[in-house]
Amino acid sequence: MMPKLSISESISRRLISFLFLLMASVSIQAQMKFFSLQKDSIPLFRGFAVSFDLVGAGLMQFSDNGQYEGALRINLHDEWFPIVEIGLGKANHDDEVTQIHYSTSAPYFRIGVDRNLLKDKHAPNRLYGGLRYAFTSYKVDMSRPTFADPVWGWDTDFDIQGVSCNHHWLEAVIGVDAKIFGPLHLGWSVRYKRRLSHSEGDAGKTWYVPGYGIYGDTRLGGTFNVIVDI
Repeated sequence: MMPKLSISESISRRLISFLFLLMASVSIQAQMKFFSLQKDSIPLFRGFAVSFDLVGAGLMQFSDNGQYEGALRINLHDEWFPIVEIGLGKANHDDEVTQIHYSTSAPYFRIGVDRNLLKDKHAPNRLYGGLRYAFTSYKVDMSRPTFADPVWGWDTDFDIQGVSCNHHWLEAVIGVDAKIFGPLHLGWSVRYKRRLSHSEGDAGKTWYVPGYGIYGDTRLGGTFNVIVDI
């Protein structure tokens, strides 16, 4: 037989249950408010925009690694922006210390969504926050010129060709989009990258990952985009 609860215990339990229900209701309302659209006469679908990143292209021209990257973005009510980013990452690097030559060239893909964080969603300039899921599958070549074995003295070399690798990661994005004139915008973004999983076969830790950047260098990245509304 269950013991009877005192009046104070009964009231305490009911109060705790009420507080939990209230907190759950506030949490759900906050989430619904975050994902809701600003109510006005502006239509839901506001068009597309295409963009091209100048930072990666500049790296391709002036360093031993970089990428060509473009994006297609959908405008939903000037507030939510689903986006697909596709690029081609390349590296052709010689390590001055180890004398190992590293090369790769492969496409990469990102998919995600941005949200306009400004109160006035329909202003010509925007402040974004967003997330990306990214993936690349690539092959690497690694080699080292012939050198004398320090123990045995005979000539030896190091050569790995076409090792299959893949990389999955997430990116948190904060960015700005400024209207210049007509359909032309300029924008920049800062990204924090977090690796989810990877496979690099016999290559060990590959020096460069297409779309992710130099392995182990930094988790931060950035873009500077030319954007055109269509």
